[in-house]
Amino acid sequence: MIDRKKLVSRHNPLIYRVEPLSPLSVGNGEFAFTADFTGLQTFPNEYDVPLGTQSEWGWHYTDSQTKYRLEDIKQKTFSFHNRNVAYPLYSEDSEDAYHWLRQNPHRLQLGQISFRLLKENYKQVEIHDITAIKQQLNLWEGVLLSEFTVENQPVFVTTVCHPTRDQVAVKVISPLITNERLQIMIRFPAPTMNSKIWEESIHLNWQDNNAHKTIIKEKNTNALKLYRIMDEDNYFVSWQWSAGVIRTVNEHEYWLTPTNETEELTFSVSFSKEGRNPYSFDEILAESKHYWFTFWNSGAAIDFSKSSDERANELERRVILSQFLTAIHCSGSSPPQETGYMYNSWFGKFHLEMHWWHGAHFPLWGRGHLLKKSLQWYKRILPIAKELATSQGYKGARWPKMVGIDGRQSPSPIAPVLIWQQPHLLSLLELLYQENPSKDIVEKWRGIVIETANFMASFSVWDAKKHAFILGPPLIPAQECHKPESSFNPPYELEYWKYGLTIAKKWLERLNEPVPAKWEEIIKNIASPPQHNGVYLAHEGCLDTFTSYNHDHPSMVGALGILPGSLIDKKIMKQTLQKVRNEWQWESAWGWDFPMCAMTAARLGEPELAIEFLLMNATKNTYLPNGHNYQSPSLTAYLPGNGGLLTAVAMMARGWEGAITEHAPGFPQNGEWVIQAEGLHPLR
Repeated sequence: MIDRKKLVSRHNPLIYRVEPLSPLSVGNGEFAFTADFTGLQTFPNEYDVPLGTQSEWGWHYTDSQTKYRLEDIKQKTFSFHNRNVAYPLYSEDSEDAYHWLRQNPHRLQLGQISFRLLKENYKQVEIHDITAIKQQLNLWEGVLLSEFTVENQPVFVTTVCHPTRDQVAVKVISPLITNERLQIMIRFPAPTMNSKIWEESIHLNWQDNNAHKTIIKEKNTNALKLYRIMDEDNYFVSWQWSAGVIRTVNEHEYWLTPTNETEELTFSVSFSKEGRNPYSFDEILAESKHYWFTFWNSGAAIDFSKSSDERANELERRVILSQFLTAIHCSGSSPPQETGYMYNSWFGKFHLEMHWWHGAHFPLWGRGHLLKKSLQWYKRILPIAKELATSQGYKGARWPKMVGIDGRQSPSPIAPVLIWQQPHLLSLLELLYQENPSKDIVEKWRGIVIETANFMASFSVWDAKKHAFILGPPLIPAQECHKPESSFNPPYELEYWKYGLTIAKKWLERLNEPVPAKWEEIIKNIASPPQHNGVYLAHEGCLDTFTSYNHDHPSMVGALGILPGSLIDKKIMKQTLQKVRNEWQWESAWGWDFPMCAMTAARLGEPELAIEFLLMNATKNTYLPNGHNYQSPSLTAYLPGNGGLLTAVAMMARGWEGAITEHAPGFPQNGEWVIQAEGLHPLR
């Protein structure tokens, strides 16, 4: 029996200085608040990423929701296989529409909550005036505890998030309160984007004050309700405090000065579309403790503490922090963006080819209910996905790649031509079914499964010369550096097409319904993954995979690892994986590539290589003190890496269909790895 509290608590993030890349967050899957070392968002300029306050519902369209449509872009038509299909790729002829559609809708920064601290001379405190920093995130309770000193005066801050509402609550204890040297400030940035390039637009816009409105709706001695208006979008911010006086600095900035006779102040802030009032600090703290106690005591756990391998503790740290981060950032009611609720990446939109990496681990760890919430979004946008498929001459539903809450695909040089997001939904649903098999889940998702598979079947093309069904062109494989007009039959996508259609077939068989003949034909006659000189290629048109194209994602190895590899020759894949290990440009890889390769190594009976991939010393396999997977200066949080890590570890610890043993088949059997695991499900 694992002592779960001890396991979790030994990896509480603890910092003693400003960590510019690693602010800490509290959240609940639908909302998160990211704080600096003060427990609020007091010194944002000291951090290399925005200190975000974001929610699932917080989206904005600049000017109006209908300013541009995809029809306003000059699309590029590809003519292959007697088909003429238009895609909204980049076009100089419609540049304004192109960039607006990429940027809209975008997630909102809902507001910044900060301290305003004063020195003895009543000048404002600057960062160099702060000493004795200590901050710890109590993972077991979901509580952020912050300590620091201003001119020998201590400040103790407790920050917590409600587990089911978009509310943050704070308790402050300090003699600065009675000395009237501590204030709380809420201010609001403009919603407009600063740049057409997302990496340059992640920082908040404090200049365009006329682009939004903040209206006081209610005000009394201990509460303030604000109404935010941005073009056609709006929301409420409700603020309550124990004792204090509010001051309006300007339309978008408000200061609270405590009037307590004691050294304690509590306050809570609610962000909502409906104008909900917040619960008290004590109520939110109690709810948070209960939620996280339940979270950590349910689902799976894995303990490496008895291992002697020097890498075991770091792997355990990554696993614990990744569970927390994916719970607060990846378990909402729509697919998450790569950075969760930290800040906007790709204008706050989510990428459906990443949804598997964000969420596949939840059912493997016995927490499938956290994945179910985001899968409901596919039902909401099913008519749009069917409309997209029909507009291109296909049957079924074509799921977009880069997309906002509205479900409409974004124009892009790459996104519209990717296809590997299509089978993800079938794989995720099957993982849910395997966690808890029931006819109810099959009946509930029957329509989605059929429409998803119908597109896959419609997209496949019979090649009379090969006597096989092929994929593309046009397409871009998961390794995105290839041209759509010359890419066809990538190994991972071929295997995924067969695997996805096989799942769809199983679902109809579970309902005693007939399986479409074309599904059966494709399953039996999908093309063999291309190989050359004993290794698998990026795609059939790319013989120089390991010379000109040995960068970005080595996605060909995903055909065996993520997937069961029914089309794969293990000897060839082992040679491919070794070549990838030795010749790939790992600084160009992405966070999920490392667990992907680890899963391939595990299935090939190479557990030491699997560990090597999981913990490879590479920039994009860095896990920061806050647990986030670092990629680059503009992408310091990359949750597909965290989710992929959890999926790989679950698979390596619990096994997969066809594994020799159910206990830790993916870990070295050398006595240095002692795996204590409970509640995990195998990857099937």
